[in-house]
Amino acid sequence: MESLPKNPKQSQVLVYTKDYCPYCDAAKNLLTQKGVGYDEIDVSQDATQLKVMLERSAPRRTVPQIFIGETGIGGFTDMQKLDQEGQLEGMLFPAGR
Repeated sequence: MESLPKNPKQSQVLVYTKDYCPYCDAAKNLLTQKGVGYDEIDVSQDATQLKVMLERSAPRRTVPQIFIGETGIGGFTDMQKLDQEGQLEGMLFPAGR
């Protein structure tokens, strides 16, 4: 799945993923539904980026790992919970749409 173009009002979003990962796909789908563009780093075959992800997301070790700005929010279920609680929109669009 390709990302949407980035909305100029949105926060920077980075998603660390792996090749076959249903939760990664679900996270990217939710971001797309929200109208958010994101950068994706596939760590399946990239040991250097995997190390970066593990350092940034410690103690979490699973994919996806989602960062909004410099804040690591965890994986898909964490992002889904933020959405259900009404907090995700403000993180993605801090100045409003």
